[in-house]
Amino acid sequence: MGYVTAVPPPRSEAPASARAGRMSLAVALLCGALGVAVALLSTRQRWSEGTAMVPGGAFPLTAKGSDVTGVPAALAIVGLAALVAVFAVRRAGRFMVAGLLALSGAGTVAAALLGASDSSALDEKAAQASGDTSATVQALTHTSWPYVAAVGGALILLAGLLALRYGRLWPGMSGRYERSGAPRPRGRKAPAADPDRPEELWKALDRGEDPTGA
Repeated sequence: MGYVTAVPPPRSEAPASARAGRMSLAVALLCGALGVAVALLSTRQRWSEGTAMVPGGAFPLTAKGSDVTGVPAALAIVGLAALVAVFAVRRAGRFMVAGLLALSGAGTVAAALLGASDSSALDEKAAQASGDTSATVQALTHTSWPYVAAVGGALILLAGLLALRYGRLWPGMSGRYERSGAPRPRGRKAPAADPDRPEELWKALDRGEDPTGA
């Protein structure tokens, strides 16, 4: 008579994966939304200032982030759209959208850092103020807002990286819904419509069923 040795069941990794998915989803949503808000807000602030020499003396000039470059704001909006769209797609589509989200963040960082030392916007304003096309801005200084925009881009980038790494664990939108919004039950066939009740016939036709039950 032989002995049967009980083998303990393998430890399931599902709970750990579920926790990682929930945690990464929360962090990605927070970082993505905050990054977009910071990037958009920063582009509306003063990035640089200086003066232009005019006949009456020094004329003060200022340039907002949107005057310097429109790239950070545009990419932040793209990142917001990608953050929303990542839940509407699955598998390869989700991976591609997550990559777009990460690229939007990286592009925002690069554009903001390049704009931190840019003087072309104020040079153009100096030429307009002085009436001399060769005039350039004087006493040029920059604020910290371009670097704040770069931080916003970094948050968007982090959200994209999290989506690339953990996006497969995140929930998605389901398309199995009836017109009322309730999930359609599987494996159950609606009863045939009563031919003596016209309203039942119309309801069956509306559901795409054969009212005769054939």
